Amino acid sequence: MSALDGKRALVTGGAMGIGAAICARLAEDGAHVIVADVDRPAGLATAKAIGGAFVALDVTNEGVWTGLEADLAASGGLDILVNNAGVNPGPGPIEDMDFARWRTILSVNLDGAFLGCRMGVRLMKDRGGGAIVNIGSAAGVRAVAMMPGYSASKAGLHALTRSVAVHCGRSGYNIRCNAVLPGSVETPMVDTLRSASGDPAAARARTAALHPIGFVGAPTDIAGAVAWLVGPEARFVTGALFSVDGGLTV
Repeated sequence: MSALDGKRALVTGGAMGIGAAICARLAEDGAHVIVADVDRPAGLATAKAIGGAFVALDVTNEGVWTGLEADLAASGGLDILVNNAGVNPGPGPIEDMDFARWRTILSVNLDGAFLGCRMGVRLMKDRGGGAIVNIGSAAGVRAVAMMPGYSASKAGLHALTRSVAVHCGRSGYNIRCNAVLPGSVETPMVDTLRSASGDPAAARARTAALHPIGFVGAPTDIAGAVAWLVGPEARFVTGALFSVDGGLTV
């Protein structure tokens, strides 16, 4: 019997990168996984590969979340939620950052996670409990001078995680809420940032050198941490900011 047999899980931003790895790992552990993403072709492909389902989801759209909540309530509820969807448009000094770009980052990375947590708590408390994992970032702990929007959004997400954890615990909901904080991980988003530097190989080497462990992570490294946090062995863990960053924030 697998650790997550019979559990229903929703992963936002599940089409590729860290999200796709999380979907695959949760499915491997026995969960029925719903891949949620704005990228329909990639999301459908991921869902097919893991034997799961796909739902189109713009995490910034409250109305879409409301419809999804109703659909999930009618079809069996939700046991696991992973708020993974996020954007990082790239580095730049705060004095050159326009407000629209700031709002986009906060809308996806923080507003989207708020809407997800709200839905998750509503569904899970009626089901007798569940587990929420938010994908934060080392950038929300370790200052990154050229990423003010991304860093702020992830720091806010860490605080949201702890607030939800304390509220659910004190309310007796049996819902645990934790965050996984990756360092640099080999994903399409990180590849795009490296390419923008003009020398991706040099950028990769510089990034690896920042991590005491000496290399950057793989999506499966993050997926393993998420799988443990939503499983039964982590039943006493809530409100944790779980660094999986190769020592970057030490």
